[in-house]
Amino acid sequence: MENFYRNHKTPLLLVLTACLFYASFSYDLVRGDFIKLISLYTGLFFISWKLLQLERNNFWFLAGAALLFRLIFIAAIPNLSQDFYRFIWDGRMIVEGWNPYLHLPGNLIKEGIAPISQAKELFAGMGGLSGSHYTNYPPLNQLIFAIAGLFAGKSILGSVIVMRLIIIAADLGTLYIGKKLLKNLNQPVNRIFWYILNPFIIIELTGNLHFEGVMLFFLIWSLYLLHKKKWILSAVVFAASVSLKLIPLLFLPLLLRYFTTENSQNRLNFGKLILYYLIVGGVVILSFLPFLSSALISNFSASIGLWFQKFEFNASVYYLVRWVGFQVKGYNTIETAGKVLPVIVFYILAGLAVFRKNNSAQRLITTMLLGVSVYFFLSTTVHPWYIATPLLLSVFTRYRFVIIWSFMVIFSYFAYSDVVFRESLWLVALEYIVVIGMFIYEISKEKEGEFEVRS
Repeated sequence: MENFYRNHKTPLLLVLTACLFYASFSYDLVRGDFIKLISLYTGLFFISWKLLQLERNNFWFLAGAALLFRLIFIAAIPNLSQDFYRFIWDGRMIVEGWNPYLHLPGNLIKEGIAPISQAKELFAGMGGLSGSHYTNYPPLNQLIFAIAGLFAGKSILGSVIVMRLIIIAADLGTLYIGKKLLKNLNQPVNRIFWYILNPFIIIELTGNLHFEGVMLFFLIWSLYLLHKKKWILSAVVFAASVSLKLIPLLFLPLLLRYFTTENSQNRLNFGKLILYYLIVGGVVILSFLPFLSSALISNFSASIGLWFQKFEFNASVYYLVRWVGFQVKGYNTIETAGKVLPVIVFYILAGLAVFRKNNSAQRLITTMLLGVSVYFFLSTTVHPWYIATPLLLSVFTRYRFVIIWSFMVIFSYFAYSDVVFRESLWLVALEYIVVIGMFIYEISKEKEGEFEVRS
């Protein structure tokens, strides 16, 4: 033990310091205190970088530190997001036999018929915006909410702990599968810690209870199975990721050139491709069956549509489009832009699917990273936790711009530093000038064949 301490004195001191920073972040930080938030975050980012530098070959030391940092949050109420109140609401509705896709929290509170414990407290916590719209969380996400409602139906903190344990378990799964996939791709396995040990992931997922981490566990597991030629099981697991968050649907077109026959012609195997799509679609539809009703599709799609045509936050290209709209039209053109930008994304994804050689796991993951990054660059709303998806994908590529993004995105919380919600467009501009600049630089450096697996 003495030799271990002597050999790892600096890393252990860094871990101890990070524990103190995470404790302060989770139990003694108010979202509006931007100076403290950015100071702690910067310190944690530096510590994580140093740990990766000093212990890059000590897998279990880094894994233990990552788990320890997550456990510090175990009894903390999320302080940067209020979404978890809606998660608890939906889960308790399901436990009581009510379909969360059919009832607005605001109406149930107004009519005094909310069937769940702590209804008024949960409604006040989620805010009027969430409470006035139908839920937009897919079925497998709802199952997790229901598990929290089943085991902690009368305690908000209890529900938080249950959901947090599930998110931590998913991160451990990502660590395990991610390490195996990196090894299979002949890449350094310590790269998985760019995701697992990243303060952004620990704070936004474990701390603030965002379920991108669970979705990403299923996504990376699906890609590992695809790489191992177990494509039927891969499709089932891929469907699970879609049933948690819809974002993986963007990746389905990119599989077009992955399914090729192993012969000299290298022709597309449309049979496998179509069956893969059918399995994914079938499993996702089956997941919705317990909630099926005539109003489900309209309510769910209406809530999803709001993100494209009503909400705006931390956007890049869209804010430029909005500025032009004000100059030309004299008003906010979000409803038009919110319809046009997704069409542009569709054509870009189609181009990536057709013209890039996505015939290996590493090429496919690289194209997925490029596709989802462009999607967020063109989105009207980019909450910090959205960046978890490109961050994990980047681990398996040579691209590093998302690591920078995972630091820069924290600037978006400046919007909460005043009583009145107000974004700093200067900080938004700084974030995207750096990130998109690095993105373009790395794209320009890409060389044909660079992503081939080394023998």
